[in-house]
Amino acid sequence: MYHTILFDLDGTLTDSAAGITNAVAYALKKWDIEEKDIGVLRKFVGPPLTASFAKYYGFSPEKSHEAVGYYREYYGTKGIYENRVYDGIEELLLWIRETGRRAILATAKPEPAAVHVMEYFHLDPYFDVIAGASMDYSRVEKSDVIRYALERAGLSDLSGVVMVGDRENDIQGGRENGLDTIGVLYGYGSREELVEAGAMQIAQTVEDLRRCIEV
Repeated sequence: MYHTILFDLDGTLTDSAAGITNAVAYALKKWDIEEKDIGVLRKFVGPPLTASFAKYYGFSPEKSHEAVGYYREYYGTKGIYENRVYDGIEELLLWIRETGRRAILATAKPEPAAVHVMEYFHLDPYFDVIAGASMDYSRVEKSDVIRYALERAGLSDLSGVVMVGDRENDIQGGRENGLDTIGVLYGYGSREELVEAGAMQIAQTVEDLRRCIEV
């Protein structure tokens, strides 16, 4: 039985694709890039943004950081509100709290933005720790964010601790920190992606996720 659950945010707790893809499109327009393939833009949901700008558009590290700055211009004022909590998530979090379990957020989203999102949707009371990426890019990889979250939670014995996420970086980051992992299919990753990353369990729905945690 898992007593502590680390959650990813985008694609796991909230459906944030619209705000993120609009913010990426806004940033790309600064270089007169009009991306019409929504599939490419959706690949930005989850992984670190600097890595995605480099991977999909060949941006240098300096250019990627500049692009993230433009992304934040849009996301901080508009994109953050183009978002919704997945059905059943608040009930799941309430069940976690009522059964004596702990919930911890571990997201690649910058920590101030993560706190803002959690407060905006009134999810923050369910979480013992809200951990995110640093604004200075010193902590952006998911494995580093998870390690930071575990340290803040004071967790050294990792038996009974699990990482839940919808993308390969969530699963890989959990495994690199010695955690069990659960991949969710209602987010933005595919079954193939999650299985190849090494997810120990796969949840099709939020209700399935509860069953995976409870086992």
